[in-house]
Amino acid sequence: MANVKVLNMSGSEVGSIELNDNIFAVEVNEHVMHQAVVQYLANQRQGTKGTKTRSEVRGGGRKPWRQKGTGHARQGSIRAPQWTGGGVVFAPKARDYSFKLNKKVKRLALKSALTTKVNENKLIVLENLNLEQMQNVLNNIEVSKALVVLEDGNKNAILSARNIPDVKTASVNTINVYDILKYDSFVVTKQAVEKIQEVYA
Repeated sequence: MANVKVLNMSGSEVGSIELNDNIFAVEVNEHVMHQAVVQYLANQRQGTKGTKTRSEVRGGGRKPWRQKGTGHARQGSIRAPQWTGGGVVFAPKARDYSFKLNKKVKRLALKSALTTKVNENKLIVLENLNLEQMQNVLNNIEVSKALVVLEDGNKNAILSARNIPDVKTASVNTINVYDILKYDSFVVTKQAVEKIQEVYA
């Protein structure tokens, strides 16, 4: 099992923690990590763009003039695409971009991402994080762009990090591959590490 230093909020080493090899030392699979990132981004898309076809535009039920004898071109509806206020020919419609990944694939992707952070020495374990001065703590451990993973109920730390650019907080249940790979450092409390090892073992 890999050992990682445990730091206090001043940035001093106060011990170490053993990481579960089944989570933090798996064989990194870049393909499943890519799939997980694509799925995350696709699921964020709203797909709310939409315009109306000629069948959906209000009005136009009556033929505007008779077929022959007027000198005009024949017309069947004032809501045909060539008319002002008519429908759009190949109208973009609202659609759902989301897709599913198998549970095992998602779990392998998450473990691969966590292993990547351990291999790059970008996983930082804090003994606890209960101050409201999040910026000071990040300065002490020399971290700027970071994903901070906290145990549930740590409201003060979440609020103190909310306005810091390039810092995002997450709980153990909400971490995802996209955020782990996006942020340079993965800062996690000791309690959160233990919970990760319980949930994903």
